[in-house]
Amino acid sequence: MEASIEGLEKQFRETFELEDVDLRTFSPLTLAYIGDAVYELMIRSIIVEKGNAPVNKLHKRSSQLVKAKTQAEAAIKLQEVFTEEEMAVYKRGRNTRSHTMAKNAEMVDYRMATGFEAVMGYLHLKQDYGRMLELIYLGIGDKL
Repeated sequence: MEASIEGLEKQFRETFELEDVDLRTFSPLTLAYIGDAVYELMIRSIIVEKGNAPVNKLHKRSSQLVKAKTQAEAAIKLQEVFTEEEMAVYKRGRNTRSHTMAKNAEMVDYRMATGFEAVMGYLHLKQDYGRMLELIYLGIGDKL
């Protein structure tokens, strides 16, 4: 499986002529931006793989797992297992002031969720999907 992911990543970079970039140069909000999308795709994939259902039921299930409160709860659990590098990314994301906020989230949850998404984005750009899946499972596995 890893070989196919690596092959896809190589093809992706070659097709779009993408250079390797030092991940430390990305802003925390950029990491959170891509992390939000990657995390939602992972959650939707898990929900769909658990069984076919009407789309509105799939949406309700996935919405509960991607909302800021759930991500903040996951971030609290994960602080014990984050590597130093992941914790640094998390703190940068959590402490970054955004010009927007989710309409149904408390500020503290929104900030922790942003940190969580930054870690997801960082791991995606680092192509460390195994670690991303491990953190998702440790963070929300009990809710699946």
